[in-house]
Amino acid sequence: MSEPTRLDGHLPLDHALSPRRRFGELPMLARAMVDYPALDLWETDTRRLPFGLAAIRRRARAFAERVLMPAAAELDLAPHLAAGEVHPKAMEILRLAGREGWLSYFLPPPLGSLPWTAAFNPPIRHCLPVVEEFSRACGGLMLLLSAHHLGVMPLLLSGSPRAILRHVKPVYDACRRGEPHLMAFAITEPAAGSDVEDGHGAARYRPGVVATPVPGGFRLAGRKCFISGGDFAKSATVFAGLAGEGMESWTCFLVEASDPGYSVVRTELKMGMRASGAAELFFDDVFVPADRVIGGLRNGWALNRATLNASRIPVATMGVGFARAATEIALDFARTTRLGNRRLIDFQEVQLALADMVAETRALRSLCWQEARFAWRPRQLMASAAKFHVTDRAQAICETAMDLMGDAAALHANRIEKVFRDLRLTRIFEGTNQINRLSLVEDWQGDILGATGTTGV
Repeated sequence: MSEPTRLDGHLPLDHALSPRRRFGELPMLARAMVDYPALDLWETDTRRLPFGLAAIRRRARAFAERVLMPAAAELDLAPHLAAGEVHPKAMEILRLAGREGWLSYFLPPPLGSLPWTAAFNPPIRHCLPVVEEFSRACGGLMLLLSAHHLGVMPLLLSGSPRAILRHVKPVYDACRRGEPHLMAFAITEPAAGSDVEDGHGAARYRPGVVATPVPGGFRLAGRKCFISGGDFAKSATVFAGLAGEGMESWTCFLVEASDPGYSVVRTELKMGMRASGAAELFFDDVFVPADRVIGGLRNGWALNRATLNASRIPVATMGVGFARAATEIALDFARTTRLGNRRLIDFQEVQLALADMVAETRALRSLCWQEARFAWRPRQLMASAAKFHVTDRAQAICETAMDLMGDAAALHANRIEKVFRDLRLTRIFEGTNQINRLSLVEDWQGDILGATGTTGV
């Protein structure tokens, strides 16, 4: 049977009334203004990026399709492992990702693996193509590779060349040798999720992890929970209050997993992103030398919020990757599934749903790319708005795909139910979307009260 040359309700591409055909027949000057190459949407967007970022996007897609996609289903269905254990396939991927530079791309050579052709863009901007491609392939493996960068971020944002040279470079060097040295970002506590991400709650909260000064450094005591990658991390940037003080004393400490008293108590059996562990960490009088205080005493709250501002746009981009995966899965299903003697894609109702999904996915990507383009100093309002809006709308796109697929959406082999489970976490971590809405208002407070002389949006 020959391939169809058109969709029901549409003219063939070579029809005399097809705009694409007729544009090419206009005079040269007119063609320069209206004609465009017949490229797919991914290639069109990639060519609009600066050269260095376009190259990163191409490499990330190739790695995701070659390495992450083939392992996604196996790792999603794998039995829950005990704390500290890593699935052999995940370890293989970590080693390969490290050697190919995906665990060290926030700094250019000789410190990291970021190509110099991309190094003059905001770090968040060159992160986005990677996160989108990896999310599209597998949410769990994306988080396994990406949470590491969150752990490194306080060291980078501390503004200390010494911290970067002493702590970040050895981590990056080990990763590039294929010896994964993952880092974790530890802020959440059993009694405080949102309270460590929102100033109003933090003002009333007493730190659960406490650092007591001792000769030569500090001793940390307490617990952190839901720490992405904490089960396998060799180091962690841990935020703790100073003994007898409140959250205003929060300080960032670099803790090594080999430090006596540090232990991984448990890992969560999660609904989604199952290839990446969420760990509970216990600090039993862990001694941390004074030279592993990051960013200075009592500067942890500012460093925490700066890290969240830097990471919320990449989290939004996870939503873009999931929305794109959902749209592509739904499109493939509509092209290959028949209802009676017609393909689903030939029903106008299906075409309308797919059009909405494509348009909204592209709008969400545009929001992320726009904010990242100017994110040398990411603003809380913009980062939080991108995070909650993109991930909320991505969930709606995923649900539209599931509605279109009907009962087939429940089958693991069809991938969409995994996308749904993986996507849900983006609306919870990096601050719930409700907390991010409040973070927007917190940052916008001066405008609301007229302190800045304007309330423009």
